[in-house]
Amino acid sequence: MAATLMTLIAAGLTAPAWAQEDRLAAVLDDFHARYGFPGATAAISLPDGTMVTAATGLADVENGRAMTPQTPMLAASIGKSFVAATVLALESEGSLSRDDLLSAHLGERPWFERLPNADSITINHLLRHTAGLPDHVRLPEFKANWSRLTAREGAFNPEDLVVFIAGRDPLFEAGRAWAYSDSGYVLLGLLIEDVTGQPWHEAVRVRFLEPLGLAGTIPSDRPDLPGLAIGYVARENPFGMPARTADAQGRLLWNPVVEYTGGGFASTSTDLARWGHALFGGEAMGTPYLERLLDGVRVEPDAPGLCYGAGVAIYQETQHGPVYGHGGWIPGYVASLRHYADYGTTIAFQINTDIGITDDTSTLVPALETALADLAISMLH
Repeated sequence: MAATLMTLIAAGLTAPAWAQEDRLAAVLDDFHARYGFPGATAAISLPDGTMVTAATGLADVENGRAMTPQTPMLAASIGKSFVAATVLALESEGSLSRDDLLSAHLGERPWFERLPNADSITINHLLRHTAGLPDHVRLPEFKANWSRLTAREGAFNPEDLVVFIAGRDPLFEAGRAWAYSDSGYVLLGLLIEDVTGQPWHEAVRVRFLEPLGLAGTIPSDRPDLPGLAIGYVARENPFGMPARTADAQGRLLWNPVVEYTGGGFASTSTDLARWGHALFGGEAMGTPYLERLLDGVRVEPDAPGLCYGAGVAIYQETQHGPVYGHGGWIPGYVASLRHYADYGTTIAFQINTDIGITDDTSTLVPALETALADLAISMLH
């Protein structure tokens, strides 16, 4: 059935690109009018690699700068897909195994023995969020230290993030349950640097960004990120940030390097869609990896259709078949990356605010995901 679908899809890609872009722009404009966010971008990668892009609204409200498809934003936790893919690449290269105990690589660090489940965590536990680690981002101590950690200048030591969970009780025995943890991905970043002997961003660049031509994706390791859309947050936010998160010149008022390998990139929706198309299509590496990437664990015992693999959320049963991807949130920005496996189609979008979007009652993200999926699939007929 999948082969037949792909044959029909390939035969149906006949509409001119400008017509498809007009349709995508109309969807974004409609959501912009309905939900009132500052601006957004979106990109659809069709099965043959054709890219359909559009933007709506403003990248900088105060200065009237229009959002364009080339405008970068902080991609937040979608960066975990790059981190996990790099670990899988290192496994293919023979530098590590997912079954390795983390202690075999980082056990000599002074804080290591104080990690929850220190003696039983494997690399695979970290990749799939089954290590039983708390999430430092959600801890009051982390929020209280936000200003210190995100000072615009000065060196940043990612091990300062590990300290927030050191000495705490594990949430569960490693491998026995699931709990999302940015702290686990911070440890993967330290692992990548230990194994490669180079900064983790460089390990990602040489394996993925450069070979795949993802020139619009750069490390979010400093406040001054060229062309970045201004992010907007609620005045009452947990980190005490100003509503506009950048100065008049567009330089962030905080240093996003604090995200480290919990995310770590600024990107465009176009690059994110191109990345998802290659990653989930099995084309991101020269050696087989999809089985390892999609080797997921159940997120909730009573939700068998939702799993998490190596840096990827897996929705096994949707109205459009299996969907692979990741969401992202960081103050001022929300992002989504989803690959529709039965259709060979990948969709990404980014919005430059988190106001009213990240709470449990917001319908914006799921509604936009659905609308863009319906649009993309309609383009194939």
